[in-house]
Amino acid sequence: MNHELQNNRITQFFNINYPIIQAGMIWASGWKLASAVSNAGGLGLIGAGSMYPDVLKEHIIKCKAATDKPFGVNLPLMYPDIEKHIEIIIEQKVPIVFTSAGNPKTWTNIFKQNKIKVVHVVSSSVFAQKAEAAGVDAIVAEGFEAGGHNGREETTTLVLIPAVRDAVKIPVIAAGGIATGRQMLAAMILGADGVQIGSRFVCTPEASSHLSFKEAVVNAKEGDTLLSLKKIGAVRLLKNDFFNEVREAELRGDDEEQLKNLLGRGRAKKGMFEGDLHAGELEIGQVSALIKEIKPAAEVVKEIWNDFENALKKPI
Repeated sequence: MNHELQNNRITQFFNINYPIIQAGMIWASGWKLASAVSNAGGLGLIGAGSMYPDVLKEHIIKCKAATDKPFGVNLPLMYPDIEKHIEIIIEQKVPIVFTSAGNPKTWTNIFKQNKIKVVHVVSSSVFAQKAEAAGVDAIVAEGFEAGGHNGREETTTLVLIPAVRDAVKIPVIAAGGIATGRQMLAAMILGADGVQIGSRFVCTPEASSHLSFKEAVVNAKEGDTLLSLKKIGAVRLLKNDFFNEVREAELRGDDEEQLKNLLGRGRAKKGMFEGDLHAGELEIGQVSALIKEIKPAAEVVKEIWNDFENALKKPI
């Protein structure tokens, strides 16, 4: 390990080589991706948000078989079958849980009683303080650039990380708009102890998302994603026919119920998992503009780390 990171709180706490965490993204982060990232020295996460309880259990078992390194599960707390998910996580002795989209106070103590490390995702320093008070072990501070569900405040990572760093004492993991080692270094200079990366890991063979979606991400340019659906839960989407429908509905002033009807059921699966680039919901971050190729997860980890080390050596 690089000597600069010998005392890094994230690598020590999770017992990993690099402070690089792969986000638990819906329709992308199954056991193949999580185990590949963990085997490469980062921390892989299984994304439970798009899984039924029995599917989550299957992925955890397969991930255990594929790696002897630490891995975790990302669990949106608003999930309707949350109790069943938690039961499986505890039963399978998953060592680490990243929670999001809900109140960490509800389940953190249960996880801690079962010796599970808990990290919570926030989009503001106020929520970071509440999560710390709830007893979580670390914070993911996710900026406005991130793909998928996002903070309504639209606070960028550049502003959010120092604000959260000043607000809490526990480790801070930066997320949103990070895909390179240079960006990782910038986040750590701002006060982060590590980084969580989503979009870059979508474009790997191990990600379970559809190849057509991965290719659309690789072809994306600056300005090809925008935050939308703020009335029902802000989400960053790649522009397509569905996005245009949403935009027109928002400009018309459609209410929450009308937007929910437009969204319907299974729209994210249709886009990201089944590859319908027209009618599907395509969640990806702004940093897609910097992603130029699909490559194995282990190579992505190595590339980010090498880029980080090279950036460290450059004079300012």
